[in-house]
Amino acid sequence: MREHNDRPSTVRYSDPLATPRRKAEPPTVVGEPGLVLEDPASGFCGALVGIGKDGAMLEDARGRRRVFPLRPGALLLEGRPVTVTRPTARRTAPARSASGSVRVEGLRARVARAGRIWVEGLHDAELVERVWGHDLRVEGLAVEPLHGIDDLAGAVAGFGPGPGRRLGILVDHLVAGSKETRTAAAVAGRHVLVTGHPYVDVWQAVRPSVVGIEAWPSVPRGTDWKTGVCAALGWGEPADGARRVLGAVRGIRDLETPLVGAVEQLIDFVTQES
Repeated sequence: MREHNDRPSTVRYSDPLATPRRKAEPPTVVGEPGLVLEDPASGFCGALVGIGKDGAMLEDARGRRRVFPLRPGALLLEGRPVTVTRPTARRTAPARSASGSVRVEGLRARVARAGRIWVEGLHDAELVERVWGHDLRVEGLAVEPLHGIDDLAGAVAGFGPGPGRRLGILVDHLVAGSKETRTAAAVAGRHVLVTGHPYVDVWQAVRPSVVGIEAWPSVPRGTDWKTGVCAALGWGEPADGARRVLGAVRGIRDLETPLVGAVEQLIDFVTQES
């Protein structure tokens, strides 16, 4: 005789009115080049080369390429379905000039100002142009070599500085007690600014490592500094040394801080309107 189980059987019924469970959405990944993905339908696996209008292009280990549509969950990443999205366009940093300022693209050079920046020699002018040339053209500023400051007072008087006609002067070896400092003090005024650096020559304001030396050599008093430097370093004549030094400078980081501050102070001063 069969025994009956008095325990009621459990029967599960589905509720036709219940809201069906939604499948979890596959995670989204940004389609960066190099991402290894797999197409589950074909088994093709490769690195993402790029995303075009037709979909994601993958390249396998043999160099074969195939394109797959970007449907949600269509591709696998580490065996799991993912939705691959196009990378957003990255904002690029603004281009910088050699002086570190933001480069102004497509802007015509401004008409030259009446104001000027004077430097002691041709090499000073070439170095300033090499680093600050973009800024000078944007501001309409001309840099002119003086070929010495022995008659600086006469040159300033001949220029006739005044409102809208400012004059900035860059002087070498501007240190306390020097003749350069006394000369500068004699011409400085409301419309004339004299700045400078402590170096004997503008070459010395270039960081030694930039030209491949540990330090600038000492030059005996009474010897032309450039001539003495070239002799000590085996650079030939000063003209040869100039090509070496100026050719090595690429930007503001190649210069010593006192020169950088002096030039930028002059540019700010001369570009003021009053």
